[in-house]
Amino acid sequence: MSDESNLSGVEKIKRESHHLRGTIAEELKNAEPAFGKETEQLVKHHGFYQQHDRDRRGETGPDGKRLGKAYSMMVRTKLPGGRLSARQMLDEIELCERYGNGDLRLTDRQGIQIHGILKGNVKATIRAICEAQMTTLGACGDVCRNVLSCPAPYRNNRVRDEMHAMARRISDHLLPRSKAYSEIWLTDPETGEKELAGGTDSEVIEPLYGDTYLPRKFKVAMALPEDNCVDVYTNDLGFVAIVENDRIAGYNVLVGGGMGVTPSNKNTFPAVAQPLAFVTPENVLRAVEAVVKTQRDFGDRSDRKRARMKYLIHDWGLDKFRAKVEEYYGEPLAAPRPVAEAGVEDHIGWHEQGDGRWFYGLHIDNGRVIDRDGCQLKTAIRRVCEQLEPNLSITAHQSLLFADVAPEQRGQLEAILRENGVKLDGEISEVRRWSIACVALPTCPLAVTESERVMPDVMAQLEADLRRLGLENEKFTVRMTGCPNGCARPYNADIGLVGKTKNKYTIYLGGTLRGDRLAFIYRDVVPLEELAAALVPVLAYFKRDRSEGETLGDFCHRKGAEDLLGFAENCSEGELSGLAGLSERP
Repeated sequence: MSDESNLSGVEKIKRESHHLRGTIAEELKNAEPAFGKETEQLVKHHGFYQQHDRDRRGETGPDGKRLGKAYSMMVRTKLPGGRLSARQMLDEIELCERYGNGDLRLTDRQGIQIHGILKGNVKATIRAICEAQMTTLGACGDVCRNVLSCPAPYRNNRVRDEMHAMARRISDHLLPRSKAYSEIWLTDPETGEKELAGGTDSEVIEPLYGDTYLPRKFKVAMALPEDNCVDVYTNDLGFVAIVENDRIAGYNVLVGGGMGVTPSNKNTFPAVAQPLAFVTPENVLRAVEAVVKTQRDFGDRSDRKRARMKYLIHDWGLDKFRAKVEEYYGEPLAAPRPVAEAGVEDHIGWHEQGDGRWFYGLHIDNGRVIDRDGCQLKTAIRRVCEQLEPNLSITAHQSLLFADVAPEQRGQLEAILRENGVKLDGEISEVRRWSIACVALPTCPLAVTESERVMPDVMAQLEADLRRLGLENEKFTVRMTGCPNGCARPYNADIGLVGKTKNKYTIYLGGTLRGDRLAFIYRDVVPLEELAAALVPVLAYFKRDRSEGETLGDFCHRKGAEDLLGFAENCSEGELSGLAGLSERP
């Protein structure tokens, strides 16, 4: 266990917070535009981050004096499995317009973020989310985050519904039990009466988390062998369903995934999860508790940069880690079952549900729901929800599924999208469908450069190069982040673009669509305007020398960085042009 005398500052803040209360309630009453530094750490556990608009740094007032930081909050809704109703989506849209900056972001953890909320409006926002039967509790902070599950609403078997139900059970089981959330956000300040449900009564306030909660954030996901659409290997704890006779017989348990890296600290690194055990459905929560308790008691609480569970497993080794989990579990764990993991789906376009209805997967660039000139995406989603009242699901690729659409409503849904300038699935390139980006500037305090705002232009350049090379139908992932923390999961992508410094990036290659292999550094400190051009020789080499059926990630992994760089350095412009011209020959 961690040395009590060597706790990090955040650990001390949590311990002294009276189970996440701190001085949040008192600070909500003052006129300051921001919470204090200690409170800034605590509010994460309640579901929001304090941010400031970095585009407005250095602004001056009428008197010529520099203004302070333009503070606001990002509030995140936690949606296990990404599912919500049409009414709940309309509520989120209304909230982003009433209190936020006017747009929503669908996250790669199947949640929803509203940015630009002023401190004085946070309570009203959280209350409204809870009134809509959703929550922000545990959406951020050193607890279990949103639990992912395949969002596809197939009704012809019970497998995905069973997985979703289990994801909800895990999420509910790992919620903080402190009544701080209900006291601060859901209680009438005049009468002191709790107006909405929230929190629990218990002699032991946090029987699982304890006084200091977990050493760091903890991520859980559930996948199918044939459809790892949630990128299960990037999670601290993953469950891969083993299906027999159209029912889930159990789950292979994976442990130790995580993307964050601190370049200045050589002891930090990304990792993909490793198989640990097999558990039956009735023992899933028992296994979850055993893993969480192991991380709770032995994760590093002195250095937050090495506090994720992947480092505990790396330092101990998987065998020692398994033995400790078995102590908490109460008996030996069964070995993982052999399974062929075949692929990934993005669920874009029309799909029969198996019950006479359909669902439609709508690609959304980097998850940003906004009305722009030529594309009124937010308006389109609002009208679909108002007129058709579908159920919805958010994907781990930041896109949206409209579910339970009657056959006669399909034309109406497409018409609404077209009328608002929203492209349908056949109009979206393959590379864009499989690309995601983190928010980065201007609101993320960790970003060192752009991501979401520049990704569309990078994609447009890549689309042109792929068409020229005749590779426009290739399926591979491209993921961009504004810093090395890896929120958009770049380190296991076919192509990862990671912000290194202002307008410069590290290019990673050789991951895989399945997500079970890390990429390697191909080139470092590449200017934004040169990213697409730097990839052209790799794509041309892939076109020329790939094996039959080989994916881009597998090709790069087979060749390695040295070979790829050698080709790029020795390939002339004429040769590249010739390779591109092959696609245009009759």
